[in-house]
This record gives sequence, C-alpha cells and structure tokens, in this order.
Amino acid sequence: MSKIMKTMDGNTAAAHVAYAFTEVAGIYPITPSSTMAEHVDEWAANGKKNIFGQTVKVVEMQSEAGAAGTFHGSLAAGALTTTFTASQGLLLMIPNMYKVAGELLPGVIHVSARAVASHALSIFGDHSDVMACRQTGFALLASTNVQEVIDLGSVAHLSAIKSRVPFLHFFDGFRTSHEIQKVEVIDYEDYKKLIDMDAVKQFRKNALNPEHPVLRGTAQNPDIFFQAREACNPFYDRVPAIVEEYMNEINKITGRNYGLFNYYGAPDADRVIVAMGSAVDAIEETVDYLNSKGEKVGLVKVRLYRPFSIEHFLKQIPATVKKIAVLDRTKEPGAIGEPLYLDVCSAFVDKADRPVIVGGRYGLGSKDTTPAQIVAVFENLKADEPKNHFTIGIVDDVTFKSLPTGEELDVTGKDTISCKFWGLGSDGTVGANKNSIKIIGDHTDMYAQAYFEYDSKKSGGVTISHLRFGKEPIRSTYLIKKANFVACHNPSYVDKYDMVSDLKEGGTFLLNCGWDLEELEQKLPAKMKKIIAERNIKLYTIDGVTIAKEIGLGNRVNTVLQAAFFKLANIIPIEDAVKFMKDAIVASYGKKGENIVNMNFAAVDQGIEKVKEVKVPAHWAQASADEEAAATKDVPEFIKNILEPMNRQEGNNLPVSAFVGREDGTFPQGTAKYEKRGIAVDVPEWQVDNCIQCNQCSYVCPHAAIRPFLLDEEEVKNAPEGFVTKKAIGKGLENYAYKIQVSTLDCTGCGNCAQVCPAKNKALVMKPLETQTKEIENWEYAMTISKKENPLAVDSVKGSQFEQPLLEFSGACAGCGETPYAKLVTQLFGDRMYIANATGCSSIWAGSAPSTPYTTNEKGHGPAWANSLFEDNAEYGFGMYIAVKQIRERLKDIAVEAIDLDIPEEIKAALKDWVDNMLNGDASKKATATLVPLLEAYAGDNARAKEIFEEMLEKKEFLVKKSQWIFGGDGWAYDIGFGGLDHVLASGEDVNVLVFDTEVYSNTGGQSSKATPTGSVAKFAASGKPIRKKDLGRMMMSYGYVYVAQVAMGANQNQLIKALKEAESYPGPSLIIAYAPCINHGIKGGMGCAQLESKKAVEAGYWHLYRYNPLLKEEGKNPFILDSKAPTADYKEYILGEVRYSSLTRTFPELAEKLFDQAEKDAKERFEAYQAMAKTE
Repeated sequence: MSKIMKTMDGNTAAAHVAYAFTEVAGIYPITPSSTMAEHVDEWAANGKKNIFGQTVKVVEMQSEAGAAGTFHGSLAAGALTTTFTASQGLLLMIPNMYKVAGELLPGVIHVSARAVASHALSIFGDHSDVMACRQTGFALLASTNVQEVIDLGSVAHLSAIKSRVPFLHFFDGFRTSHEIQKVEVIDYEDYKKLIDMDAVKQFRKNALNPEHPVLRGTAQNPDIFFQAREACNPFYDRVPAIVEEYMNEINKITGRNYGLFNYYGAPDADRVIVAMGSAVDAIEETVDYLNSKGEKVGLVKVRLYRPFSIEHFLKQIPATVKKIAVLDRTKEPGAIGEPLYLDVCSAFVDKADRPVIVGGRYGLGSKDTTPAQIVAVFENLKADEPKNHFTIGIVDDVTFKSLPTGEELDVTGKDTISCKFWGLGSDGTVGANKNSIKIIGDHTDMYAQAYFEYDSKKSGGVTISHLRFGKEPIRSTYLIKKANFVACHNPSYVDKYDMVSDLKEGGTFLLNCGWDLEELEQKLPAKMKKIIAERNIKLYTIDGVTIAKEIGLGNRVNTVLQAAFFKLANIIPIEDAVKFMKDAIVASYGKKGENIVNMNFAAVDQGIEKVKEVKVPAHWAQASADEEAAATKDVPEFIKNILEPMNRQEGNNLPVSAFVGREDGTFPQGTAKYEKRGIAVDVPEWQVDNCIQCNQCSYVCPHAAIRPFLLDEEEVKNAPEGFVTKKAIGKGLENYAYKIQVSTLDCTGCGNCAQVCPAKNKALVMKPLETQTKEIENWEYAMTISKKENPLAVDSVKGSQFEQPLLEFSGACAGCGETPYAKLVTQLFGDRMYIANATGCSSIWAGSAPSTPYTTNEKGHGPAWANSLFEDNAEYGFGMYIAVKQIRERLKDIAVEAIDLDIPEEIKAALKDWVDNMLNGDASKKATATLVPLLEAYAGDNARAKEIFEEMLEKKEFLVKKSQWIFGGDGWAYDIGFGGLDHVLASGEDVNVLVFDTEVYSNTGGQSSKATPTGSVAKFAASGKPIRKKDLGRMMMSYGYVYVAQVAMGANQNQLIKALKEAESYPGPSLIIAYAPCINHGIKGGMGCAQLESKKAVEAGYWHLYRYNPLLKEEGKNPFILDSKAPTADYKEYILGEVRYSSLTRTFPELAEKLFDQAEKDAKERFEAYQAMAKTE
C-alpha cells in the first residue's frame, strides 16, 4: 500500500490521531493547543467518523477545569474521551488527573507543551506544564516532531486502552504544534487492526451503570488509604511493555524505529546528550556534523517519560560513554536539578561505573535551540569537570551558568533551500507561506517545513516566516540563520530590522516597494547596502501595494508576493507553481465569487511579470553607517537598553543582567510611544476648513493616534511651519486655537476616525503615509503644548477628549473594538486607577513586553495595571481593592484620632474635609491637595500628632480615592471567570467591571463562548451556535444592588460616557458590558467600520443599550433605563454583513435559515423583556 503523504502542523496531526480513537471530546481553548479541538469540532460538524463508525461528540466547557471534569465523567460512564490543553489550562486539570489515574480510566490528554506564567505570561513552548503533572499517575509520552505526533499519538491511545493507565501525550508548543511538515499519515483502517477491543469492552463493562451499580470515589481513612493506593502498582509496571508493543506495531506499518528510548550517534560515543522534545531533531543534525569531523558523540531520545523504565534507558547508553549531559526544557527554582536530570542520575545511582552526569536548561519560552548551542554542550563535556546546572541559548552574566556559544553552523541538508519572509501581521504573508508549503509538499516529492515567528501585537506586528525545502526529511527545528532567499513585505522594515545578515553568499533579497534605484540609494540603510554588495546578493523589487490596489485587493499583497517568490526562488518550475497557486485560489475563494478569483489570478500573473531586478552599484560595498549612527535620539535607559533591541528583533542577545532590578517582571509604563512603527498604508489628513470640532475622531480612535489640542497665542506663534490651527469654538474656548493632530507613525490606518466624522464634507481624509511626513514634526510639537484646565465638562464627549488618554499606541488590531473603551476610562479616571486585567486580547495589547501602552500624566500618575491569570481576574482585582480599602481605613482611623488632638485648627479642618470626602474621587483629590502640605509643614510639639502625620505622609499615595477596575473579555466574564465575577459583584464592594464583549474568545482565535449568539459561526461552533447568548447583565441585576449597563460606543457616545460616570461614582459594585466589534467577526466593510457596525447592531435590535442604577430606587424611581429604541433596521440583513453569520449560509444553508430565525426571535424576546423592565406604573 502506497504511503499517504500530507502537509500539516503538529496540532492537526494530533487531532487526526485523537479523532480516530475518541468518542467524546471535552474542550476549552488555550494557545497553542486550541486548533486541535477546532479541527475535531469541524470534522464532527461535517460528519467525519472515528474508527468506531461514529461522529465524535464535542462539548465545549467554561474552563479547562470544566473540560477535565467532563473528561473524567465521560470516561467514568464508559466513553473513550480525549481533551487538549496546555500551560495553565493543564494545571487546572491536575485535580481531575489524579482522579482519572486513580480510577484507571483510559483517557488521553494531548498537550502542546507551553510555559507556565511566572514573572510574566509566555504563550510559547517549554515543559514546565508537563513537568507539573509527573506525580498525577498519567503516563507521559513525548513526541519530537510532526511525524512523531501522528505515530506516537496513536501509541498513547492504544496503550491507554490496553493498560488502563491514562496518557498525557505532549509535544513542544509552537515549535511542533505550529510547525508545518510533510508527513506520512496512518490510515484509520490500520488503527482499527491495532486496537484491543477486548480491553474496550472491559472498559465499558467497568463503567458506571445503574444496570450493574457500584460506588466509586469513597472517602477512606488512615486504616486503608495507603494500601489501596499501592494496589495500582502492577498496572504501571505493565505500561512500558505495552507501549513498546504498540511502538513495534507502528514500526511495522511505517518502517520507522520507535523505542521507549532511542539512541542516535556513534556506537562508541564517549559523550552523550539525553533530551526529549523538538530539540532532539536539532541535536541529531549536530551529532551527524560532529561525528563527520571525527568526534564520537551521541543522543538518547526520551519518549516514554513516565513510567520511566531504567532497564530500557540503560540499554540505549553505549558502554563507551564517559560523560552525559541531560537537557531539561523547564526550570524548577530551588531544586537540586531539573526533573529529567534527576531521573537520569537516579538511573545510574547504583552503577559502579557510572559516567559523569551534568544537567542543563534550554529553550524556556520557545527560546531557539540551535546547533551552535548543542556544540557548546558537547564542548562542555570535554572538560575534566564539566559545568553542571548550566544554561544554553542565553548569556547569564549574573549567576554565570550559561555556556559560551560559538558561531552558528549550517548543518542542514546540502540540498535544503532556506527562505525567510518578513511580513506585517494581517497582511496575508503567513497565509501565503502556508499555501506555498502545501503546494510544494502536496504536489512534489520534496519535503517542506514552515515555522512562523510572531510578535505580540494583535495585528500589525512583525511576522517572520521560516520555510525550508529539500529532498530529505527536514530536521532543523530552529530558526533560519543562513538563508538562500529573504523577502521583505513591508518597506518600513528596512531601517528597523537587520534582514539581510542571514543571507548566504549569492542569495536573493526581494523588497516590496515602489522605489527606483535613486530612492533605494536614499532609503536603504548603509549596513544593508554594504552586505548586499559584499555578498553578491541578487536584489529584486516589486511594488506589491500598488499592484494589489489597482487589482482591487486593497492592502492584501500576499498573492502578488507569493508569485514573485516562486519566480525567484526557482524551487519548482514556475509553470507548475502558477497552476498550483491558481488551483489553491479557486479552492479558497471559489465560494466568494468569480470576481474575487479573477482578482487573485491577476495578482499571480502580475507578481511574476512585474518583479524587477536591481543592478547593485559597486560603491554600496563601501557604504558607511557613521552618518546613520549619529542620528540617534536621547531616550531613557530602559528604551535604549531593552525596548529598542527587542523591537529590532535582537532581544535574544540581551543578557540576564539586563533584567536585574526587574526580576519580578515589573516594566515601566508608557514605553509604546517610543516605537513609532509606521505600519499604516493610509493615514488621516485633517481638512481644517471642514472640521466642526466635535472631537468624535479622537473619541473613537483605538490607538489614541489622533487628538484635539488647545493652543494659547504663544504656542500658536511658536508652532512649526505647516502646523495649521483654527479658532476654537464653544463656551470657554474663546482664547484658544484648535488643532487636530495625527501621529502618523503610531496610526494603524483603520479609518474609523474618517468614517465617524459627522461633518458635511469629511474633515478627515485617508491619504498615503508617505504624503504625511510633515505630521511627524507636528506631532512632536503637539506633545510640548501645555496642559490646560479643561474648559468643558470632562464627562461630555467633546470635553473628555481634552483629557490626556492614558492608554496610547497599543498593539491592538487596526480598528479594535476594545481599546476605545479602555482609553476613555483612562481619560476619565486614569490618574487614580487600578486595573486588574484578565488574560486575553486586552492583556496582550496592554502588556506585551517591551511595549506598554498605559502611560502617565505630567505628574507621573496613571493606571497601575497588572495581570494574574485568566480565570481569577475578578478575585485578583477584588484583592487589590480590599488591600487599598484596608490601608485607607487605617488612614481614616488615625485622621479621626488626630482631629481630637491639640493641633492647629487649619489642619483639623483639612483632616475633617478629607475624612468627609475620602470616598469621592474628585473631592478626595482636592482635599488631599490641601492636607498634604499642611502635614508636611507641621512644626508642633504634640508627639502623637507627629506619629500620625508621619504615617499619613508615608501612605499619602492612598489619600486620593482609588478607582478599582477589572477588565476582561467575554470568555473570562461569561465562562471561565464567571464564578469569581459573580462572587465579587455579590460582595457589594466598590469595584468596577468592564467587559469587552466580542462574543468570542478573541485572543485564542475566535472560539465560541457563552456570549456567542445563536447562529454565529465560531471555532468550536463550526455549524453555528445552537443556543442563545447568556444575558449576563440581567443575571447581575437580580442582586438589586449591582450597577449594570450595556453600551456600544458607535451607537450612542453620550450613553456610554454617562454609564461610565454613573458606574464609577456608584458606591458599590458595577458591571459595564461593552459591545466590541472584532476582526474575528469578518465585518464586510472591514475594521474601519467597527464604530458603524456597533451603530447598526443597535439599530437592528442585535445589541441593546440600558442602564440599571440601584440609586434610583432610593428616589422611588425605576432603576432600569432602556436607552435603546425599538429596532429600525432588518436583523438578518445586519448579521449577514458579517462573515461569522454569512458563512453558515454556504456551509450549512438549511441549518442557517433555522438558526437565524431563532436568533432574531431571541433578540426580540430579550428586547421585549427589557421593555417590560423599563415600564413604570
């Protein structure tokens, strides 16, 4: 039977295997494991059958703890059950894992191993999550690469069924889960032949069932618990033999050679590395390289980690070995060594001729592990006394544990072609490269590998695609350092990143730009020109932006540049590439209409036709960087030493000492303003004569990149040429000039400002970025304009925008629906805010190192922001509030005591004023401003007064009433964090909760939540959400003492600001649910219409505006105010304007009609319920 070869990533491979053996899947999204569950859900929705001839039943739960409970319960009742998770999600499953293992239930958890958050969140790969599960009783099986995920994933399921021991099958997050490889797929018919159906029958027979009832889960006392716990030992003793048996069966099918441990290298090696995970392939390459140079080294690959079979392990160690280095991809602070190291030491403990064994850490948080680092490990083993507990891949100049690393080596196969692509998040580069890999992998006999680097920006950040092609399987599980081809898809990158240093002699560099040779001479940095000339690099340009616009593809340059790549890289004949690309276009866009297909066909043709070769001038080899170096600005140390290197993609080079003083993860606020990314294609240009000075453009801007300024006469006079102003209009503005200023380098070009502008003739027009260079200097001048006392009401739409936004230039998507709300809150209360932020989109755009968009005012005051986890955010923020309350209660107690002492009347009056107003934000600020100077000036001789005043001054930062906010998305508020949210709101304490309701799990890629409405297509709801959205607001109103509001900025700006003001001033808990259009919705007008989409949502009755204010009850009024009018627009017409709904009409048309009818009915019922609540007698 011929091999079935397919191109896929590790998560797809795991899902393929899991689906075969699974009857029930209990799921919950977490990066980077989510796509495993998404595939299973999608396949189930489309009727795919497992090996039992049944469609898998997929159930999404409210958290990983919920998924684990379902996993346990389903197994207990007799269904073969699987789940997928990583990191904190896996840790939430640990209590159930003990139970599942203790009850000998054959479940499997597939884990894309990821770092556990400590001093900071990392979504990237290491083994810290898996290692926390060693003691649960689950067998632990490790896969190295995508092929092994397919092969060993099946071993996990088969062995769990036969042994009755549950399995945790893991592979490295991102490096394996998201790496795309060409692999051999095992047919489900082969799996059917291997499964032990007698064991399956026995499993079902042992399951809970009232036909043969038993009790399981007793409470046991000291007399029997210990003995009963030891009774399971024989089951674990049998596991190694069972796993080995199934590995041998897979070996027969595939011709590969899997063992519990596998040795690779010289049979007479004197030095050996022991490791597991993706680094194993890189170590193999390095072993081959060193042995070809005459060295004698080897590698032991660990596959079955628990139970750890010492017998099998020792058989793989050559008798000649003198020294062993054990590599662990985790850190256990305070331990005498990491887990695998300790296991290896234990394996040799009673061996008289045991070798020298040292351990080291590598690859935490997906730190790249390269052949040069592996060479350093083998070099360390040459020493008479090798360094123990070392690190590789970093420079530890604090505790000096790191091994020195030499020059990077090129140990890839001789026929391997290595390519790098520098793209902009959401420009289609990554998608195009995935297509390229599949084209070559699926249509040729070549092997292909792809891996993608992303920064933490939600979109608009840098992406780097690493593609390799070759005649042999590709083992290079590390980033490309020696490239044959490099493409830059965004011309703004040329002076930001060093893109050509990785090019080999005679390599090819493709630059997407419209520059001729003269412009290239001006705009390319000297270092880039010098390398291009010295290495004889072939330079090509293509104006992808202009081509895409002319064709009608807007800013999507991916197809144009993919075609240019195939022409220049010459990996396959260009005629074949064109055919395969056009076939892929039909498959991807055929349902969207002939016009879309033809535009993409044109993009392919023009990408090939219009790429231009540039004759590199010889004098470029003499280019000097001296002039460029002299232009650097004076910036704070953190910016110079941390932010700028990280933004140049040089963070890997920072030593440990760079973070001394920041060991607890603390970063300064306001660093985002130094980035100046310049990523927009078009930015708004102010049409001064058309402007009506409403400030709505600033109000809705997601990135605070457009702002109104008031200038006095002197500031107008000192302004640079071209800094255009007009006379300010409005009461209190008579003495000022007015200016709308855009920070063009911080703008993401969404266009919401221009869309929302209500002027008869638009006062903002989108223009190409390169035409607005003058505005860079104008923005810098605007930043020097003095702060004025706000002449307007701060809680008005126009007046709020004269307040400094203390959230600016975040990493959110262009047009983000969340950030405008958060920004507005900072303008109202930012100088006294605490923010507890749930993990999710709002924590990523707010807290991705090194860019911190929350900032400070002229006094250095601003939001104190922190993130704990996903599930605990309400409790975390509640803890902040309680701490501050306790400290302030102490201040109140001693202030009251001081009033009765013999002190000046002026101080007594100030103390009383503060006590009377300590719970009022603005009033406590004024009282504090009066009180503090008096306390500081006190020169009396009352000893107790002195003690009190010293304590009050020591704690003076707590005198102003703080505004406690708890931010998070609907996945947190409606699902995983709901229990905590409910408890905190029920406490009656004065906290404010702002929910950014995108109606999906936005951060993990758009999975369904309980906020997802009926009929909406989302991941985990591939055939449309079958049940209605949870009414979180009405649930919280049932307490009667919680302020609740539902808002939508684009629909009613005044209602939003009124709700924020009422909520914050309310002396109890408040909840504001804000509708936040998201890129996951697929708004057909694009994210530049995010505000308009909110407006349409309310007009169609899709979203409703209201406020529930318990204080109104005290006035004898109805506390519920319905701010929405009856719908005036067509509901279905509205939802079909978003792909998350319209796509269902193509995939499941009959179901779509039924669900859309139900969705409209749900929305009408909800509105009618609100109408009833709003009625007064």
